[in-house]
Amino acid sequence: MARFLVFEKLVGKLNMLTDPISDMLTRIRNASMVRKSSVDVPRSKVKFAIAKILEKEKCVKSVEEVEVSGRGVLRIGLLYKDNKVSHITSLKRISKPGRRVYVKADTLPRVRSGFGFAIVSTPNGLMTNREARKRRLGGEVLCEIY
Repeated sequence: MARFLVFEKLVGKLNMLTDPISDMLTRIRNASMVRKSSVDVPRSKVKFAIAKILEKEKCVKSVEEVEVSGRGVLRIGLLYKDNKVSHITSLKRISKPGRRVYVKADTLPRVRSGFGFAIVSTPNGLMTNREARKRRLGGEVLCEIY
């Protein structure tokens, strides 16, 4: 019994995630549903690139890297319309750790007939499906946003 309690304490402190991108999208979705002004997400290069794409596409207000309790955190400022409705209607994870989704350049998805966009991981880095289509690049479809 004592071994189990020690193991439980260790696991509780590790904060292990199997899908950090999905965790980031869920944090943004939840914060926008309760109309928070910003949300903090643990920092990584991929999450920072996704957040910068969201900022460039005007889905979020700002993205900044800050230190909280000695850990790197991305502080994402959320953007709302006049009547406090979020600019992001839906965030949907497509490629998951259990089922990866890869597409060629000619089969890149069109999200909501062009009103939304997908984030694609290509050999030239992360970009939207529109950019990947222009550059004729395929890759892993990470998520869809509209």
